[in-house]
Amino acid sequence: MKQSIVHVALVVKDYDEAIAFYTEKLHFTLVEDTEQPEQNKRWVVVSPPNSNGTNLLLARASNEEQQAFIGQQSGGRVFLFLQTDDFERDVRDMHEKGIEFVREPQTQPYGKVAVFSDLYGNLWDLIEFVDGHPLKQQ
Repeated sequence: MKQSIVHVALVVKDYDEAIAFYTEKLHFTLVEDTEQPEQNKRWVVVSPPNSNGTNLLLARASNEEQQAFIGQQSGGRVFLFLQTDDFERDVRDMHEKGIEFVREPQTQPYGKVAVFSDLYGNLWDLIEFVDGHPLKQQ
């Protein structure tokens, strides 16, 4: 059996502002933006640059209950993990673009890591694994 996670849904307030944040500040690629008029929504998928892994499905909150979870999908814990091939480059770029770091860069036995906040307050790890770590991208 072979399975994989294709998309992770991220509840957002507005499609266009979320697309702008992920494509302009994090350099993600807009993979798809398709209107679904019968449901009054869009199918919006973004992907980290040069990635062939899991994508983000940007899902606009459609009611008050969903709106309450914008930025809080993981209860205040780190929610998503963005692996990089050049930690210093990305930290510098993110600082220049005004992305808020809630935990500044540090070196751990598994690699370099920093925690940043997206436009809604969801927490992300930016991580570069050390050589030999089983999750390090080749």
